[in-house]
Amino acid sequence: MILEMKVPSPGESITEVEIAAWLVEDGDYVEKDQPIAEVDSDKATLELPAEESGIITLKAEEGDAVEVGAVVCLIDLDGKKPEGLAAKESKTEAPKVIEKQVETKTTYASGTASPAAKKILDEKGITPSEVKGTGRDGRITKDDAVNATPSMGVPTGGSRNSGRKKMSMLRRKVAQRLVAVKNETAMLTTFNEVDMKPIFDLRKEFKESFKEKHGVGLGFMSFFTLAVVRALKLYPDVNSMIDGDYKIMHDFQDISIAVSGPKGLMVPVIRNAENLTFRGVESEVKRLALRARDGQITVDEMTGGTFTITNGGVFGSMLSTPIINPPQSGILGMHNIVERPIAVNGEVIIRPIMFVALSYDHRVIDGRESVGFLVAVKEALENPIEILMYNNPKKALEL
Repeated sequence: MILEMKVPSPGESITEVEIAAWLVEDGDYVEKDQPIAEVDSDKATLELPAEESGIITLKAEEGDAVEVGAVVCLIDLDGKKPEGLAAKESKTEAPKVIEKQVETKTTYASGTASPAAKKILDEKGITPSEVKGTGRDGRITKDDAVNATPSMGVPTGGSRNSGRKKMSMLRRKVAQRLVAVKNETAMLTTFNEVDMKPIFDLRKEFKESFKEKHGVGLGFMSFFTLAVVRALKLYPDVNSMIDGDYKIMHDFQDISIAVSGPKGLMVPVIRNAENLTFRGVESEVKRLALRARDGQITVDEMTGGTFTITNGGVFGSMLSTPIINPPQSGILGMHNIVERPIAVNGEVIIRPIMFVALSYDHRVIDGRESVGFLVAVKEALENPIEILMYNNPKKALEL
């Protein structure tokens, strides 16, 4: 019996995926639920598990774009599972194909460019003598011309290889979305700085007992998330988004967090962050980050956020202008923490300072709301005991 495996729908509105990589070879025996392929959609990279056990026949190549519901492989359910070394040897026993050596002749046509190739070489300023032709009898093909690079003058003796690699569907979609944001929104960025000493002092005092009781660390993300939730309640326009001629308002705060995964940037969502405690935020951040790192994050877990927090500081960024995550209207950028001299009560002292940035869509958020929002975040971070913990750190941290 032959089972046809079809591409399942990774999520709503996704009609096409790309075969990023086959994890098995044609003719392999696969077990039920064994990952057999990685497929890219425009939102995430997901693993495709075998629906049954048997011998697999691949029906699509790596890099192929296939529609949801299309057949990508066949599984012969009557195929027997190989046993030990003998099975491996039997798998490799196939008719030997003797490759015929093709001798390239040198003729009057060797090194001659086709009309299309000549046009490309002329545009690049490359002479045909600089290109090795791969066509028949050494002719220069269009692909040869496309891949040719101009000489940079005197050789330095170093490697000068170049390569072409097709971007994943996820990366291509991200690129399209970023360009669309720049072209379709009135994006501005406002900046401020935060004295992180109060948070440093709290973490120093409570991080060990917090981790011992809850099994997660007391990081910066819980402070920032709860500060953002409070600021969004004070300035609800920052938590809104545009839909045509309408502005959509939300009475909840679903916070997207930018996470660097093996396949690129992922933005999972902390649902109803307004209902979470410090422990709840830290646990959810850890869970989502692990799922993103292991490639298990789903499209549903990355859909529907109302505001985004991104932390370039983990990579050493001092300052940046983060790009809005559409259709949201705002994104907060965190950066590295550096000891800097500041004036406090007329004296110059050294404090751990972080620059923060809010990029926002000026079509729906005015300057007053954007600046007020960022000031509200700063106030909460510089006065966490009073504003975020209601003057009771042990209760807020559930210790």
